[in-house]
Amino acid sequence: MSGGTDESFVAAVRPLVDAMGGRLLPPDEAGPDDVVLAWEGVDAVAVRLPRLAESLDHLLAALERRHGVPLADLDRRAKQEIVRSLEARGAFAVRHGVETVAGALGVSRFTVYNYLNREKDS
Repeated sequence: MSGGTDESFVAAVRPLVDAMGGRLLPPDEAGPDDVVLAWEGVDAVAVRLPRLAESLDHLLAALERRHGVPLADLDRRAKQEIVRSLEARGAFAVRHGVETVAGALGVSRFTVYNYLNREKDS
């Protein structure tokens, strides 16, 4: 990643990349699956996107940091809100997503499915 204006651009996109669990790279290190972002017509930075399973782990870790306690220690209502939030972000499209979320919340897969179905019935 080069200096000058590019650094301002990189600083601007860093929070977004961090939030989705991606990684910033110099543009010349970009692989075929990386996304190269240009600023003012010049390649400024490459973004290596996480695999879907890594994204789910990243989301769960961020939620735990936000709540300040292990997700399993939250009350039922908070766990239901987390499941709704994760569903809106596509977490359950990931293979073993329900199992991963259930493990993080300290509940059974059946409970996660109940939370999902309860939202649909509302």
